[in-house]
Amino acid sequence: MNSWIKKDLKYIWHPYTQMKDCEKLPPILIERAKGVKLYDNKDNFYYDTISSWWCNVHGHNHPKIKEAIKKQLNSLEHVLFAGFTHKSAILLSERLISISPKNLNKIFFSDNGSTAVETALKISFQYWQNIGKKNKTKFISLDYGYHGDTIGAMSVSGIDLFNEVFKPLFFTSFKIPSPYCYRCPVGKERDYCSFDCIEPLEVILKKKNNEIAGMILEPLVMAAGGMIVYPKEYLKRAAELTKRYNVHLILDEVATGFGRTGKMFACNHVNIKPDFMCLSKGITSGYLPLGVTLTTDSIYNAFYDDYEKGKTFYHGHTYTANPLSCSCALASLELFEREKTLDKLRNLIPLFYKGLEKFRDLAIVGDVRYLGLLGAMELVKNKETKETFSLKERIGLEIYKYGLKKKLILRPLGNVIYLFPPLSIKKRELEYILDSTYYVIKDICRNR
Repeated sequence: MNSWIKKDLKYIWHPYTQMKDCEKLPPILIERAKGVKLYDNKDNFYYDTISSWWCNVHGHNHPKIKEAIKKQLNSLEHVLFAGFTHKSAILLSERLISISPKNLNKIFFSDNGSTAVETALKISFQYWQNIGKKNKTKFISLDYGYHGDTIGAMSVSGIDLFNEVFKPLFFTSFKIPSPYCYRCPVGKERDYCSFDCIEPLEVILKKKNNEIAGMILEPLVMAAGGMIVYPKEYLKRAAELTKRYNVHLILDEVATGFGRTGKMFACNHVNIKPDFMCLSKGITSGYLPLGVTLTTDSIYNAFYDDYEKGKTFYHGHTYTANPLSCSCALASLELFEREKTLDKLRNLIPLFYKGLEKFRDLAIVGDVRYLGLLGAMELVKNKETKETFSLKERIGLEIYKYGLKKKLILRPLGNVIYLFPPLSIKKRELEYILDSTYYVIKDICRNR
């Protein structure tokens, strides 16, 4: 075993990892990266098919982003953001507001996706307190949703293997069935449904709107819940209902933002006006941590008062609006224009969809779903009954290990294998990834 890996296993506790597994499958030592490839210490490369946890947009080691970081580093690396400001934060705020839903005009910076969500939850909660509606203290979320690993974010996420042990720490929130078309909560077929799955939301809003501060959801794709793609009609109807019953709509675009769904933000697929939008991951193309929560002037104004009135939002993070991160985010947004990232995607997406559709023929693939340049295959033991593989069978781990031999990083979400490549991927690279992933799963089927 490499000496560096020995030191890693001696000192480091990796995220979402049963460390005992590392005895047989140690971490891969990555030494450099370029474009969509990661290179290990033996100069083997792997296609970064999941954008290093969904954040790399323009490819690794992009010269323009590196240049922006270096330039900023020459003048200012960090400054507290309470009572001080800097040009990169101002320019980034102006740029983000110009491309976001038109009602979102104020920005609160934080460090990552979880803190962007926590910020939205706390602002929403305090808003109702500030305007005298003290009973509006709870939130609605989807039972397959995921919004981060901090306590507040977990409280409005689905309860599953990842966070069940922490359930006693959560605050109370309302959970409703997710619009999970493959496993429809109301037993309908997607081609013949009238979106009856929205009814639980309408029922709870009608009965409990005086207790509910906001509803949080990931627009169109529930990412960590299994890359569950749901209909635009559900999102549109949810926006209409929250508005009707005077409840904040919080959109978690941490995973879906910055081109992932074929548009800059997933909510751009539907003409809606959220009260909050949470951003992170792709905001800096994965080069540095940064989180952002956008909200409206009316919500901001509920906090704007004389200090002694007690309406101040007492919340912040040490690295709020870090200048290096803000400069990095600005460079990433400039690349969207300079490299015409979204325009190029329009040519790749049909190829991507066509490549994914052929997975439906495989014996263990029960469902295939996709939007933009993200796609997923849900693995089942029986296509007729949709029976899932058990934890002990570890089908995802089997595919992950085999994928590495084919130069692919196929990190599973339970029984879901997904592709979430950088938007800078070339046609030939995408074709290789699709063909090789198909081969891996097909070979697993043959050998079971």
